[in-house]
Amino acid sequence: MLARPPVRRRPFLRMAGIGRSMVLTFDDGPDPRYTPAILRTLRRYDVRAMFFVCGEMAVENRDLLREMADDGHVVGNHSWSHPLIPRLSPDGIRSELGRTSEIVERTVGDAPDWYRAPYGAWNRRSFEIGAELGMEPLGWTVDTLDWREPGVRAISSAGCASGAGPGVVVLSHDAGGNRQQSVAALRTYLPQLLDAGYRITVPSTAPRA
Repeated sequence: MLARPPVRRRPFLRMAGIGRSMVLTFDDGPDPRYTPAILRTLRRYDVRAMFFVCGEMAVENRDLLREMADDGHVVGNHSWSHPLIPRLSPDGIRSELGRTSEIVERTVGDAPDWYRAPYGAWNRRSFEIGAELGMEPLGWTVDTLDWREPGVRAISSAGCASGAGPGVVVLSHDAGGNRQQSVAALRTYLPQLLDAGYRITVPSTAPRA
Protein backbone atom coordinates (compact mmCIF):
# COMPACT_ATOMS: atom_id res chain seq x y z
CA MET A 1 0.00 0.00 0.00
CA LEU A 2 1.29 3.47 -0.89
CA ALA A 3 2.22 5.72 1.99
CA ARG A 4 0.54 9.08 2.29
CA PRO A 5 2.60 12.16 1.49
CA PRO A 6 3.32 14.48 4.42
CA VAL A 7 0.64 16.92 5.51
CA ARG A 8 1.99 20.26 4.34
CA ARG A 9 1.52 23.61 6.04
CA ARG A 10 1.59 25.41 2.70
CA PRO A 11 1.61 24.44 -0.98
CA PHE A 12 4.70 24.16 -3.12
CA LEU A 13 5.10 27.49 -4.91
CA ARG A 14 8.31 26.77 -6.79
CA MET A 15 9.91 23.49 -7.82
CA ALA A 16 13.37 23.11 -6.34
CA GLY A 17 16.18 21.09 -7.85
CA ILE A 18 15.09 21.16 -11.48
CA GLY A 19 17.80 23.51 -12.75
CA ARG A 20 16.96 25.85 -15.61
CA SER A 21 13.48 24.43 -15.93
CA MET A 22 9.98 25.78 -15.56
CA VAL A 23 6.55 24.23 -15.07
CA LEU A 24 3.50 25.38 -17.05
CA THR A 25 0.13 24.73 -15.46
CA PHE A 26 -3.43 25.17 -16.74
CA ASP A 27 -6.49 25.29 -14.48
CA ASP A 28 -10.27 24.82 -14.65
CA GLY A 29 -10.62 22.55 -17.71
CA PRO A 30 -10.79 20.55 -19.72
CA ASP A 31 -12.82 22.73 -22.10
CA PRO A 32 -13.37 21.54 -25.68
CA ARG A 33 -13.26 25.16 -26.89
CA TYR A 34 -9.71 25.87 -25.68
CA THR A 35 -7.93 22.79 -24.29
CA PRO A 36 -7.38 21.12 -27.69
CA ALA A 37 -5.55 24.19 -29.02
CA ILE A 38 -3.32 24.30 -25.94
CA LEU A 39 -2.56 20.61 -26.34
CA ARG A 40 -1.65 21.15 -30.00
CA THR A 41 0.78 23.92 -29.10
CA LEU A 42 2.42 21.83 -26.40
CA ARG A 43 2.67 18.93 -28.82
CA ARG A 44 4.21 21.13 -31.50
CA TYR A 45 7.08 22.02 -29.17
CA ASP A 46 7.24 18.56 -27.57
CA VAL A 47 6.83 19.82 -24.01
CA ARG A 48 4.84 18.54 -21.05
CA ALA A 49 2.60 20.58 -18.76
CA MET A 50 0.24 20.11 -15.83
CA PHE A 51 -3.54 20.37 -16.14
CA PHE A 52 -5.47 20.90 -12.91
CA VAL A 53 -8.93 19.72 -13.89
CA CYS A 54 -12.32 20.27 -12.32
CA GLY A 55 -14.38 17.11 -11.99
CA GLU A 56 -17.55 18.63 -13.41
CA MET A 57 -15.61 19.53 -16.57
CA ALA A 58 -13.66 16.28 -16.69
CA VAL A 59 -16.71 14.05 -16.52
CA GLU A 60 -18.05 15.68 -19.70
CA ASN A 61 -14.71 15.68 -21.54
CA ARG A 62 -13.01 12.39 -20.77
CA ASP A 63 -11.53 12.26 -24.25
CA LEU A 64 -9.48 15.34 -23.42
CA LEU A 65 -8.29 13.76 -20.16
CA ARG A 66 -7.09 10.76 -22.14
CA GLU A 67 -5.39 13.03 -24.66
CA MET A 68 -3.56 14.83 -21.83
CA ALA A 69 -2.36 11.57 -20.34
CA ASP A 70 -1.43 10.06 -23.72
CA ASP A 71 0.72 13.13 -24.46
CA GLY A 72 2.57 12.74 -21.16
CA HIS A 73 1.03 15.67 -19.34
CA VAL A 74 0.28 15.52 -15.61
CA VAL A 75 -3.42 15.55 -14.74
CA GLY A 76 -3.96 17.21 -11.37
CA ASN A 77 -6.99 17.72 -9.14
CA HIS A 78 -8.64 21.16 -8.96
CA SER A 79 -11.78 20.08 -7.05
CA TRP A 80 -15.13 19.12 -8.53
CA SER A 81 -16.98 22.44 -8.79
CA HIS A 82 -14.32 25.10 -8.05
CA PRO A 83 -15.59 26.25 -4.64
CA LEU A 84 -13.82 28.24 -1.95
CA ILE A 85 -12.39 25.31 -0.02
CA PRO A 86 -12.15 27.06 3.40
CA ARG A 87 -15.93 27.55 3.37
CA LEU A 88 -16.59 23.81 3.11
CA SER A 89 -16.98 21.23 5.83
CA PRO A 90 -14.40 18.43 6.00
CA ASP A 91 -16.92 16.13 4.28
CA GLY A 92 -17.43 18.77 1.59
CA ILE A 93 -13.71 19.05 0.94
CA ARG A 94 -13.37 15.28 0.83
CA SER A 95 -16.22 15.07 -1.69
CA GLU A 96 -14.81 17.82 -3.92
CA LEU A 97 -11.35 16.29 -4.04
CA GLY A 98 -12.32 12.64 -3.83
CA ARG A 99 -14.87 12.68 -6.64
CA THR A 100 -12.43 14.41 -8.95
CA SER A 101 -9.65 11.95 -8.18
CA GLU A 102 -12.06 9.10 -8.90
CA ILE A 103 -13.08 10.40 -12.32
CA VAL A 104 -9.44 11.00 -13.27
CA GLU A 105 -8.46 7.50 -12.15
CA ARG A 106 -11.37 5.86 -13.95
CA THR A 107 -10.51 7.73 -17.14
CA VAL A 108 -6.70 7.60 -17.36
CA GLY A 109 -5.88 4.73 -15.02
CA ASP A 110 -4.09 6.66 -12.27
CA ALA A 111 -5.38 8.98 -9.57
CA PRO A 112 -3.82 12.46 -9.39
CA ASP A 113 -0.61 12.92 -7.40
CA TRP A 114 -1.08 16.70 -7.23
CA TYR A 115 -3.91 19.06 -6.34
CA ARG A 116 -4.50 22.80 -6.34
CA ALA A 117 -7.09 24.67 -4.32
CA PRO A 118 -9.40 26.92 -6.35
CA TYR A 119 -8.39 30.58 -6.01
CA GLY A 120 -5.30 29.39 -4.15
CA ALA A 121 -7.45 29.29 -1.00
CA TRP A 122 -6.13 26.51 1.24
CA ASN A 123 -6.81 25.55 4.85
CA ARG A 124 -5.39 22.98 7.25
CA ARG A 125 -8.16 20.48 6.55
CA SER A 126 -7.54 20.63 2.80
CA PHE A 127 -3.88 19.75 3.32
CA GLU A 128 -4.88 16.82 5.55
CA ILE A 129 -7.52 15.49 3.17
CA GLY A 130 -5.27 15.96 0.16
CA ALA A 131 -2.60 13.88 1.88
CA GLU A 132 -5.18 11.22 2.77
CA LEU A 133 -5.98 10.99 -0.94
CA GLY A 134 -2.29 10.65 -1.81
CA MET A 135 -1.79 14.11 -3.27
CA GLU A 136 0.75 16.90 -2.86
CA PRO A 137 -0.41 20.56 -2.98
CA LEU A 138 0.97 22.77 -5.75
CA GLY A 139 0.42 26.52 -5.94
CA TRP A 140 2.25 28.79 -8.36
CA THR A 141 5.10 31.25 -8.60
CA VAL A 142 3.75 33.41 -11.43
CA ASP A 143 0.11 34.20 -12.17
CA THR A 144 -0.27 35.29 -15.80
CA LEU A 145 -3.60 36.91 -14.81
CA ASP A 146 -5.06 35.51 -18.01
CA TRP A 147 -8.38 35.11 -16.18
CA ARG A 148 -8.67 38.91 -16.35
CA GLU A 149 -8.31 38.78 -20.15
CA PRO A 150 -5.67 41.55 -20.14
CA GLY A 151 -4.55 40.90 -23.71
CA VAL A 152 -2.17 38.49 -25.38
CA ARG A 153 0.86 40.74 -24.92
CA ALA A 154 0.30 41.11 -21.15
CA ILE A 155 -0.19 37.36 -20.66
CA SER A 156 2.90 36.57 -22.74
CA SER A 157 4.99 39.05 -20.78
CA ALA A 158 3.92 37.56 -17.46
CA GLY A 159 4.61 34.05 -18.66
CA CYS A 160 8.01 34.82 -20.14
CA ALA A 161 9.65 38.23 -20.01
CA SER A 162 8.80 39.15 -16.42
CA GLY A 163 8.13 35.74 -14.92
CA ALA A 164 10.75 33.32 -16.21
CA GLY A 165 13.19 31.75 -13.79
CA PRO A 166 14.51 28.39 -12.60
CA GLY A 167 11.84 26.35 -10.86
CA VAL A 168 9.05 28.82 -11.62
CA VAL A 169 5.51 27.44 -11.77
CA VAL A 170 3.35 29.44 -14.20
CA LEU A 171 -0.42 29.63 -13.74
CA SER A 172 -2.69 29.90 -16.78
CA HIS A 173 -6.19 28.67 -17.58
CA ASP A 174 -7.76 26.54 -20.29
CA ALA A 175 -11.34 27.04 -19.09
CA GLY A 176 -13.49 29.14 -16.76
CA GLY A 177 -14.19 31.89 -19.29
CA ASN A 178 -13.10 33.05 -22.72
CA ARG A 179 -9.56 31.69 -22.99
CA GLN A 180 -8.72 32.67 -26.56
CA GLN A 181 -6.10 35.09 -25.22
CA SER A 182 -4.54 32.31 -23.15
CA VAL A 183 -4.38 30.06 -26.21
CA ALA A 184 -2.76 32.78 -28.33
CA ALA A 185 -0.34 33.84 -25.59
CA LEU A 186 1.00 30.31 -25.16
CA ARG A 187 1.89 30.25 -28.85
CA THR A 188 3.99 33.36 -28.23
CA TYR A 189 5.71 32.79 -24.90
CA LEU A 190 6.40 29.06 -25.12
CA PRO A 191 8.88 29.31 -28.03
CA GLN A 192 10.40 32.39 -26.36
CA LEU A 193 11.06 30.38 -23.20
CA LEU A 194 12.61 27.57 -25.19
CA ASP A 195 14.76 29.99 -27.20
CA ALA A 196 15.93 31.50 -23.90
CA GLY A 197 17.24 28.11 -22.83
CA TYR A 198 14.50 27.05 -20.45
CA ARG A 199 13.35 23.46 -20.32
CA ILE A 200 9.63 23.02 -19.76
CA THR A 201 9.07 20.04 -17.51
CA VAL A 202 6.67 18.50 -15.03
CA PRO A 203 7.45 17.51 -11.45
CA SER A 204 7.29 14.06 -10.01
CA THR A 205 6.25 13.22 -6.50
CA ALA A 206 8.78 11.81 -4.07
CA PRO A 207 8.93 8.00 -4.09
CA ARG A 208 6.54 6.46 -1.60
CA ALA A 209 7.06 3.19 0.18
